[in-house]
Amino acid sequence: MASGVILYAFTSCVAGYMSGRMYRQLQGENWVWNIILTASLFTVPFFFIWSIINSFAWAYGTTQALPYTTVLILGFMWLFVGFPLTVLGGIFGKNWTSNFDAPCRTKNIAREIPEVSWYRSSFVRMLVGGFLPFSAISVELYYIFSTFWGREQYTLYGILMIVFVILLSVTACISIALTYFQLAAEDYRWWWRSIITSGSTGVFVFFYAVFFYFNRSKMSGTLQTMQFFGYTLIACYIFFLMLGTVGFFASLKFVTHVQQTQQ
Repeated sequence: MASGVILYAFTSCVAGYMSGRMYRQLQGENWVWNIILTASLFTVPFFFIWSIINSFAWAYGTTQALPYTTVLILGFMWLFVGFPLTVLGGIFGKNWTSNFDAPCRTKNIAREIPEVSWYRSSFVRMLVGGFLPFSAISVELYYIFSTFWGREQYTLYGILMIVFVILLSVTACISIALTYFQLAAEDYRWWWRSIITSGSTGVFVFFYAVFFYFNRSKMSGTLQTMQFFGYTLIACYIFFLMLGTVGFFASLKFVTHVQQTQQ
């Protein structure tokens, strides 16, 4: 966990750069709050959940609990390394990019969006957009959970990389398809929905974790339950952010390409 925090701190400049660049292209003005949100979007929920797990580990007196000195070191690492690198990356992203060149002209008056059937609603799209990528990794999830929370040893790292590439590919393709169906229904509000529909795979992963805990594992007790669901919730949140980002950029590339070909 400590090595992951250190790696995240030293790579925060990438997140700051991409966030500042995209925010500038979308003609955002409150870029300071944008950088603060970028630095806190993952770290604040992660620290909140992890602090609860670590507090329970302290209360039970286990060796898995990190001492307070290590917690302070990791906190200072993010405060004096991760956050400044995020701000630095955001400054470079803001200053080294131009405004977004929209492929079509926009109007000041929003167009009326027609009502759609229930099977074309946002909730159904979220189910479809989350279930299809999840089905591509459902078999591999069993071995991953068995390795982390059981006594099995995982050795198929090459297969894991292939499954990860398949996951990203399926997420991008299904996000493009759902965005096309949404635009065909004359609904232009695709940006946030592309993030939610793609990131909903993390919800399915969490449901599978619940099934694994009660039907495949032999864990019990307050500490094991807190650790399992706490770390699983963090992993599912990472899935949501990662796949939501993939879905958004894939849909953005698709919309831009479609508009350019129609000109």
